[in-house]
Amino acid sequence: MTIDYRAGKDGLELDDVIEVFRASTLGVRRPVDDRERMQAMLEHANLVVTAWDGQRLVGIARSLSDFAFCTYLSDLAVHLDYQRRGIGKELMRRTQAAGGRATLFLFAAPAAVDYYPHVGLSSGSGWLLTENQRIH
Repeated sequence: MTIDYRAGKDGLELDDVIEVFRASTLGVRRPVDDRERMQAMLEHANLVVTAWDGQRLVGIARSLSDFAFCTYLSDLAVHLDYQRRGIGKELMRRTQAAGGRATLFLFAAPAAVDYYPHVGLSSGSGWLLTENQRIH
């Protein structure tokens, strides 16, 4: 199996992205049934790296970056049939390289908490304000 990695969104179809989210289990924490919101998420990401097995999308790293100080890796999804083959690590490597000197950061999905330290990421403090919360 040869996996092809691509940077950018050219040729990327929303249905393929949604399928990878669902097939990676990330779909349970993303609005995959809200096509308009998913489309906006994809359109506004300014750093996207994908993994392909032929014409099949099998992995995606979707990020927001200033390419100088910080890159927020919002989504890292690899189809379950392709996990444990280094695809997630390679997507992160390529995201980090494309981000220039920026620090890569992310919030781990509960099922992936043990994965990130295993591949070399360190944890720190973080804070979050969801769409339903307000500043007091």
